[in-house]
Amino acid sequence: MAKSVAAPVAVVLLAMLSFQVGAALAKTLFLVVGAPGAAALRMGFAALMLLVYWRPWRLRPDARTLRAVVVYGVSLGCMNLLFYSALRRLPLGIAVALEFTGPLAVALWGSRRAVDFVWAGLACAGLLALLPRGTTPLAMDPVGIAFALGAGACWAVYILIGKHVGSEMGGPSTALGMLVGACVVVPIGVVAEGSRLLSTAILPAAVAVAFLSSALPYSMEMYALTRLPTRTFGILMSLDPALAALAGLAFLGEKLNGLQWLAVLCVMLASGGSAVTSRAEPEAVPAAG
Repeated sequence: MAKSVAAPVAVVLLAMLSFQVGAALAKTLFLVVGAPGAAALRMGFAALMLLVYWRPWRLRPDARTLRAVVVYGVSLGCMNLLFYSALRRLPLGIAVALEFTGPLAVALWGSRRAVDFVWAGLACAGLLALLPRGTTPLAMDPVGIAFALGAGACWAVYILIGKHVGSEMGGPSTALGMLVGACVVVPIGVVAEGSRLLSTAILPAAVAVAFLSSALPYSMEMYALTRLPTRTFGILMSLDPALAALAGLAFLGEKLNGLQWLAVLCVMLASGGSAVTSRAEPEAVPAAG
C-alpha cells in the first residue's frame, strides 16, 4: 500500500516543482517579451503540445459541454495572463500564495463550521500581512496584488467549470481548454509585443516554459489524480506556495522577509487544513497559473 501511494505522491511533488521552475524561467522572458508575450508563448506552445498528445478532435461533445469548454478555456487563459502580470511585479512565492485564495475560497464557500472559519481567518491573516505598507523596498506592489487575486478568482472559476468539463470529456478537455485560452491570450501578446514573439533566440526558453508549466505538470497530475484520494491531493497542493518561494529564491534570487514567509505559511495552513478537515472529499486543485 505504501509503495502504491508513494509513487503518485512523488509525481504530484514533481509536477508542482516543474510548474514553479517553469514560472521562474518564464520570469526571465519578461525582459524580452513582457508578461503578455510570455503568457502568449506559453499558452500557444502548450496548446500545440496538448493537442498532439490528447487529439481531442476525436470527441463529439454536445453544445452544452462545448459552452462549458469555452468558459473553462477563457478562465484558464485569463488566469495565466493575470498570474504572469502579477509575477512581473511580485516575488514568485507571494504571487502563488495570493493566487491560492481562489481554490481556498471554493473549498470554504458556504461552510458554516467553526473550524472552517479558522482556515478562512488564517488565509485573511496571510493576505493582510501582504498588503502594501508605505513605500519601503519590501512593500508589495498593489497592482501586482490585484493581478494575483484576479488570477485566483479565475482559478476558482477554472476549478468549478473544470469539474463538469473533466467529467464529460476527461483528459482531452485540458487540450481544448488550453486551445481556447490560447485564442484569448495569444492575440493580446501579439498586440503588446509584436514581432518580438518571433525571435528565435527566445524559442527554446518559450518551449521549455510551455512544457514545464503546462504540458508536463497537467499530465503528471492527471496520473496522480486517478491514484490518490482528492483529500491527499489537496494537502499536497498546499505545499505549492512554499515551493514557489523556494524556486524564486533558488532561480531568481528572490528573498522573502519574515513577515512574508509567515503570510505564505498562513495560506498553506489554511489550504492544507481545509483539506484535512473537509467532511466530504474536496475537489482536486489543479496546478496554479
